[in-house]
Amino acid sequence: MSKEAKTTNKSEYLVEVKDLKQYFPIKVGFMKTIPLKAVDGVSFAIKPGETLGMVGESGCGKTTVGRSLLRLYTPTGGEVFYNGEKVDGSTVRHMRKEMQMVFQDPYSSLNPRMTVEDIIGEPLDVHKLYTSRGERRDKIINLMELVGLNAEHATRYAHEFSGGQRQRIGIARALATDPKFIVCDEAVSALDVSIQAQVINMFEELQEKLGVAYLFIAHDLLVVHHISDRIAVMYLGRIVEIADSNELNENPIHPYTQSLLSAVPYPDPKMARERHRIVLEGDVPSPLHMPSGCAFRTRCKYATEQCAKECPPLTDRGDGHQVACWNK
Repeated sequence: MSKEAKTTNKSEYLVEVKDLKQYFPIKVGFMKTIPLKAVDGVSFAIKPGETLGMVGESGCGKTTVGRSLLRLYTPTGGEVFYNGEKVDGSTVRHMRKEMQMVFQDPYSSLNPRMTVEDIIGEPLDVHKLYTSRGERRDKIINLMELVGLNAEHATRYAHEFSGGQRQRIGIARALATDPKFIVCDEAVSALDVSIQAQVINMFEELQEKLGVAYLFIAHDLLVVHHISDRIAVMYLGRIVEIADSNELNENPIHPYTQSLLSAVPYPDPKMARERHRIVLEGDVPSPLHMPSGCAFRTRCKYATEQCAKECPPLTDRGDGHQVACWNK
């Protein structure tokens, strides 16, 4: 068997996440803490060049998943593999070059004291990816052109740019090390709708050119459906459904996914009138005091005694459509 074949067989997935847990200790009294289970047993995999969208309401743990798999937080439990190799404290340093992140807020994720050239060039400095100042400058200018910025912007500061331009600077910084995987954490949510479309189209063009894979975290289902190959739906620290993007949109199975999709605004008034809005009753439980069994059962009209006793695992319903529900 050739060396290339061995490498290919090592793993068909670029990123594999197995039973990822991220608990944060919360102080509730003198010398007493209880764990806040931000992520509680999440598993998924992403192939090279694929986009996995991750959706769910605020506080469900989407961002924590992205930060934990890049080890910006040290996971409480579970395993993350990149290209078949386990990501841990000893391996993450050399993997950082190939795993990058685009942050949500372009206003706070860029250093106001640094020029655009230095912001984009910082990863090149950290990983020593140039041999001369001239080569560094050329790489930075190429990255700026790749994301639609002009070379004359290089000597300016972040506060001189609009939100969309700042996010482009952040994307250029993420691309500086030629990564194969990027976590996009609400990368367009802070932008105007017209600018969102431009940035999303740019993400797609970059994927075609560079073959990069994305974990695209967002709460806007229309945006996620547009850009993603597959979509994972999160609720209170767990994935409740994961499927092909079109399949999930046309055939949602989990009651929470059905409710999310029914709330998506449609520009066609006739279509909007025909859609049945599923309004969930009750409040989202506190992640500090989670209900027993299925976390969604307190808001679910299909809940039974089994839902209170045991948390449902993700089960395959055909063609990779996985759902965590006892009654659907």
